[in-house]
Amino acid sequence: MSLLVSAGAMAEFNLVGYWDPVFHEDVEERIPGPAMGDYLGLPINDAARLRAESWDASLLSLPEHQCKPHPSTYGFRGVGTLRIWEERDPRTQQLVKIHTHIQWQAQHREIWLDGRAHPPAFAPHTWQGFSTGRFEGDVLVVTTTHLKAGWMRRNGLPFSDRATMTDRFHRHGDVLTHVMIVEDPVYLTEPLVKTNGFQLSPNGTMTPYPCEPVVEVVRPVGYVPHFLPGQNPFINEFATAHGLPVEATRGGAETALPEFAERLP
Repeated sequence: MSLLVSAGAMAEFNLVGYWDPVFHEDVEERIPGPAMGDYLGLPINDAARLRAESWDASLLSLPEHQCKPHPSTYGFRGVGTLRIWEERDPRTQQLVKIHTHIQWQAQHREIWLDGRAHPPAFAPHTWQGFSTGRFEGDVLVVTTTHLKAGWMRRNGLPFSDRATMTDRFHRHGDVLTHVMIVEDPVYLTEPLVKTNGFQLSPNGTMTPYPCEPVVEVVRPVGYVPHFLPGQNPFINEFATAHGLPVEATRGGAETALPEFAERLP
């Protein structure tokens, strides 16, 4: 790990390189994907729960959904090599921005470090949002706004386009820890905090990710896979399979507290 000092005397730690995701944490959620009805420990409200209960995985077979990238509120939890590189002013060598690119669905993010302000509220929202960063000692701290509506878990739990994210990149030798804190006034009652790990790949490469949507399932024109309220037959399968009280799997900030466990049968 190399320590760099810019002309502005701002400490910067070098994050440049190819990083492979490490899935020891939350592997069941991040690789095969979470079960329908698994909202364990998430600070969601009733609106988020209702949206998730109406979600049908067949939605992803629609052509308009097949090539969607993960939004930056989820992308670092997904699969694919992460590449990080810098962009510097050619005259002063001041760090202008940091790029991140995740191979799956070509998630390219720009993190500005030149002190610019975020755009006004009416500016377009994108999958990666608008990100500005700063170094706090050896940690890169990033603030992201202007995000498209996305998801907090791949079983229908949503984020709104009013969500914002603060993430922190910690490097320890060849290990990179990414901490994400998402706030959403529409679907969360408290900030959602997740961590993701990466391992430096000295001989890493980045391949393209061409994606062409096709009709996979023939359906009536305009039909969108969904479940009406109260009609999703899979909601309680996760609780039943693991012998858990249904109430514990429904999410909510209180379900992550010891006091909640104490009152369960």
